[in-house]
Amino acid sequence: MNRALSIRSSKGGTSTSSTGNPTQPPSSSTSRLPFRFATSLRGTRFQPELSRRLYRLIKSENNLIAAHESAARERLSIATQLSEWGAEAAGAGPAHAARDEAVSDIADKLGVVLAELGEQEDTYAHALDESRSTLKVVRNTEKSVQPSRDGRDKIAAEIAKVKAKEGNASPKLVVLEQELVRAEAENLVAEAQLDNITRQKLKEAYQQEFLATIERAEKQVILARHGLRLLQLLDDTPVVPGDERTPYRHGAQARQILNDAEDDLREWRMPSGLLGGDDEHRRDEEQHRERGETPTPPSSSRQAVVNEGTTGGQGV
Repeated sequence: MNRALSIRSSKGGTSTSSTGNPTQPPSSSTSRLPFRFATSLRGTRFQPELSRRLYRLIKSENNLIAAHESAARERLSIATQLSEWGAEAAGAGPAHAARDEAVSDIADKLGVVLAELGEQEDTYAHALDESRSTLKVVRNTEKSVQPSRDGRDKIAAEIAKVKAKEGNASPKLVVLEQELVRAEAENLVAEAQLDNITRQKLKEAYQQEFLATIERAEKQVILARHGLRLLQLLDDTPVVPGDERTPYRHGAQARQILNDAEDDLREWRMPSGLLGGDDEHRRDEEQHRERGETPTPPSSSRQAVVNEGTTGGQGV
């Protein structure tokens, strides 16, 4: 989570972080989200029959990613607007200073929380893009298999044509049948490769997506809980005209809530046990590498489960 305790813009169009350094406010024109170039102008009708459905699915995934990126930008924009609205409330006049100081500070801190929600949406969009890239491996393999299928079918059709025209005694049949044997062998290898890659990459792609969904959801819960803590600091007790509201004294507590939110996000870990066996161990190793730690071997209990699965119940 960004250490900034405020995302409020100054008159110069910048915001100030907790270290006092000015930073540019988020905007759609200066967004850090990457621009995507179209990788091809070809539509579905140019795709081989085998890969056509997956091509459409991947295209739809691209639209989904763009929607989450748009949601991230809108979150950041709303967060900035809320913070700046609170700043205007603080300038309403001395008669409402106590009220406006509270609204100003809480609105600014809520803006920080909302901005972080936008960052989580952006992170989720990037995870979806990684999952989409994994599915592309299956699509590309399907495209590579299609020519071997077409070649095999073409030779088989030619054999049938020769038999119908010249009979089974045609000398062309010997050559064509040899070509068919080679084409079927090549296609058999390609189909086996497609089967292996499809299973592996389908599993990998949606593991990436579901794990990213869990991370996004649980981090959103963390931020929402701390946002509710901030709201508890705002006194909304009705006052009658002429009475003064209790002065706002929760500035330090509000800053601490943002620090707590940052600590909770930094300390968050993916729950264990979501993946089984080797998949779980690979994910743990990746998390250790991301944190710059030495990967740990699988626990004895997990290794026992793996061993039990590989022995297939020997000795029973």
